[in-house]
Amino acid sequence: MGGIEFLKGHGTQNDFVLLPDASARLELTQARVAALCDRRRGLGADGVLRVVRSAALGVESEGEWFMDYRNADGSIAEMCGNGVRVFARYLVEAGLEQGSDFVVGTRAGDRPVRVHPDRSVTVHMGPARITGTSVAIVGGRELSGVAVDVGNPHLVSALDDDVATLELADAPRYDGDFFPDGVNLEFVNVLDAESLRMRVYERGVGETRACGTGTVAAVAATLHLAGTDSGESTVDVPGGRVTVTVERGASTLTGPAVFVGRGELDESWWNSL
Repeated sequence: MGGIEFLKGHGTQNDFVLLPDASARLELTQARVAALCDRRRGLGADGVLRVVRSAALGVESEGEWFMDYRNADGSIAEMCGNGVRVFARYLVEAGLEQGSDFVVGTRAGDRPVRVHPDRSVTVHMGPARITGTSVAIVGGRELSGVAVDVGNPHLVSALDDDVATLELADAPRYDGDFFPDGVNLEFVNVLDAESLRMRVYERGVGETRACGTGTVAAVAATLHLAGTDSGESTVDVPGGRVTVTVERGASTLTGPAVFVGRGELDESWWNSL
């Protein structure tokens, strides 16, 4: 059987289709990405990670490999913290990176990573910048939030009531003037000084089991609300737990990276899209 190689993996149940495409030969259209991510007519995923050489895309990066990330609706995204972990594990296991420490190129800039012996991954996520305040509307309820840039836009709302009770079936609304390119919305319970609980509604996807950049944004926002800009916290999301450190000008995200299968896409299906 001839076809297009793929792998399926996840980071805290934020799941991805990974497409090895070193020379950028695949025509990765919005329609193809959306079909791949559809859980009925495709493989099903929150996004697609294309493994491509930075040079093949003409991208300036210290890393040989570039994570070409697409949301489930086919739109292009700057960054995905859970995706980088899956991407980094693949590079090591495929023999494309020889060491445990290397750099991955992304649209949000280079991201140094470390793949640990247990195949968990630490990603240096860059600065988490507080950019202001805004409001999300969930089920007719206005929730104030802290805006955070982690290479992509976030709005973090800290709630006193349990985030599990929020109704997110319908898309929350937000200020399109403040977030002209859309925004990822995080809803957070502060459990104690070093632990949070979070749900997330991702732009171009909907509610997901986890969002890596969202966990960094959540920690940065809650530290900001507490009057500081440095700290470490675990973040529990529906898909598991990650650990985040934030300091002035830098942040890290550590969590699992899991592969569940691999195979080939049928070329006639791919060409029909």
